[in-house]
Order: sequence, then structure tokens, then C-alpha cells
Amino acid sequence: MMLESSDDQASEGAFRIDEERPAPGVTVLVVHGDADLHASPELRERLGAAIDAGDSSIVVDLTKTSFLDSTALGVLLGAVKRLGAGEARIQVVVSRPEIRRIFEITLLDQVLPLAETRAEALAAASAGVR
Repeated sequence: MMLESSDDQASEGAFRIDEERPAPGVTVLVVHGDADLHASPELRERLGAAIDAGDSSIVVDLTKTSFLDSTALGVLLGAVKRLGAGEARIQVVVSRPEIRRIFEITLLDQVLPLAETRAEALAAASAGVR
């Protein structure tokens, strides 16, 4: 588990992804800063690696995301499509109203399960883990 403290305030807007594995078959990707056109290739790669590893639950935590564009939304949607109708699932943590609004406007809140907290997302994810 990676912990960051004072760097969080200094790097507002700076993109990075922290990865955590709280349980077997579960990956949490914590997206920091701006998830945009420039950051989307790394997000796609990290989601793809979790899918390729056979993880049954992937939590994308957008709590520390300051901006989200259509490219990043497309990456999330692509991961859902790649998982298909299998038992694997993606949960998205969206606590900031301005980020949640993007999902609502695009109707992706109907496609991607949104959680208010990481604990809520992990509980939903663990319900799918056998």
C-alpha cells in the first residue's frame, strides 16, 4: 500500500495512479490529478494489466481526481466492454459532485456502478468475489 501525505497538496492537478491490492483478485487504482487526454494511456494500461491478471474486481477511486475528460471516460467504458458479461466488475468511487455530474450528464452513471466511498465500492466488489 502506498501512502502519500504532504505531496498531495503540492501536486494538485499532477497526474499519477497509485495501485493497491486489498484482497486477492481485487485491484484499487487511485487516480490523482487530471485524468485527461495525456493521462488516459497510463489509465488504459493499468486497467488492462488488472484485467489481464484475472482480477475479479477493479475499483477506480476518483476521490483525488481534479478533472476528468471524455478520453478518460472512454477508457473506463472500454474496460467495462473488455470485461464483457463475465463475473469481473469495475466499481468507480466518485465523491466530488463536479466529477459525479460528468457521469450523470453522459449517462455513464447508468453503465458504471458509482460509489460515494472506497469502503462502499470495496463492499460491492467483494460481493462479486468468490
